[in-house]
Amino acid sequence: MAGIRNIAVLGSTGSIGVSTLDVIARHPDRLRVFALAARQSVAAMLEQCRQFRPRYAVMMDPDAAEQLRLGLPAGSEVEVLAGAAGLELVAAHSEVDAVMAAVVGAAGLPSTLAAARAGKRVLLANKESLVMAGHLLMAAAREAGALLLPIDSEHNAIFQCLPDSADGRPGLAGVNRVLLTASGGPFRQWSPAQIAAATPDQACAHPNWSMGRKISVDSASLMNKGLELIEACWLFDLAPGQVDIVVHPESIVHSLVQYVDGSVLAQLGNPDMRTPIAYGLGWPARLASGVAELDLVALARLNFEAPDEARFPCLRLAREAVATGGTAMAACNAANEVAVEAFLARAIGFADIPRVIETTLEQANVVEPVSLAVVEAADREARQLAGEAVARSWRSGTRVVEH
Repeated sequence: MAGIRNIAVLGSTGSIGVSTLDVIARHPDRLRVFALAARQSVAAMLEQCRQFRPRYAVMMDPDAAEQLRLGLPAGSEVEVLAGAAGLELVAAHSEVDAVMAAVVGAAGLPSTLAAARAGKRVLLANKESLVMAGHLLMAAAREAGALLLPIDSEHNAIFQCLPDSADGRPGLAGVNRVLLTASGGPFRQWSPAQIAAATPDQACAHPNWSMGRKISVDSASLMNKGLELIEACWLFDLAPGQVDIVVHPESIVHSLVQYVDGSVLAQLGNPDMRTPIAYGLGWPARLASGVAELDLVALARLNFEAPDEARFPCLRLAREAVATGGTAMAACNAANEVAVEAFLARAIGFADIPRVIETTLEQANVVEPVSLAVVEAADREARQLAGEAVARSWRSGTRVVEH
C-alpha cells in the first residue's frame, strides 16, 4: 500500500461510517479523510469535522447543511455541500482514492454509481445499490476499472475465501457454491404469533451486531439475507442456485465457499464490522482494525441450522424477485424500505412487512433495468404501491402497539 489514500466516507455518522473512521484514525500514516457525508446529524458531523478536518462535508438535507456551516468555527477550511449533487461530487472527486459507500437504502445508489464510473475503489456497504441496479453498477465498474470491495461481513468473507485470478483479484476457479451465514436475528426462536406481535424495539435488539434501525429490522425479518443473496449473485457472478443461506447464531463464521473437490473455506472472526472495513481499506494489505482476537476455546461450539422461510417469508420473496429478474429486485427493495419505515413508525405490524412486499411485487410493472432512469422509475412505482398497501394495513387495524 503506497502513499496515503484519501477516503470519502458517505454515511459517516451511521454505524458503518463511525467504524470506518475508527479504523482510519488508527492509520494516520496510510489513510486520510478527504470527505464526510451524512443525512442530517449536524452535531455528529461537527464533531467529525473537528476531529478529521476533511476538505468537504456533505449534508443531504439542505437545512442541515446550513446549520453545519453556521456551526463550524470561523476560518474553517471545511467546504460544506448539500444534497445528492454534493454527494456525487465527492464520490467522483479526482483526489479521492476510495469511497466508503455506506448511505442507507436507495438513496445511496447515485453516489455509488458515480464512484464506480469515476474508477474509484468502492467499499460497498450499501447493498441496495446492487439489488436495485446490479447490471448498471457492475458494468460501470468494468468500464472504468473501478474496484468493488464488499464490506458486508458475509460478502467480505466470501471475497477473502475465493481463489486469486491472474490479475490478483478473486476469481471463481473451482468454486461450486457459496454459503451466506445469518445470525437468525432476535426472533430466531420465536413463534409466529410472537413474531407478529413484535415491537420496533424488539426487532432492533440484535443479539450480536450493533447496527442502525433499518438494517436491524431487515436482519430480524431475514430480508437482509435476501438482499445479500442478490448482492452475492452480482458481485461474484453467481447463479441464484449457487448461493445458500445457513443460520449461524454465534455470527463467528461470516460465510463459506465450497469448492468442487469438497473443500470448504470459511472466514471467522468476532462480530465487529471493523474487520471487513479494515480489509477493504487496506486490500491487498491487511491493516490492524482494533477488533479483539477470536478465542475459539472460550466459544466452545458453533451451531448451524436451515432458515425457516415459513416464519420468515421475506427471504422467499427476495428469492422470487431475483428469479423474476429485471426491475423486480428494485421493487422488492423499495417495498421493503417503505414497509420497514412504516413498522418503525408503528403504522403496521412486523408481519405486515412481507405482506406489503408481496403485494407490491404482484402489482409492480417489471421491465429491463437498461438505465438509471428506468431503475428510479421502478423504485418510485414500487414505493407508491407499497405506500398504498401500508395504508390498507393501517385501516384494517394491524398496526403495532406497545406491550
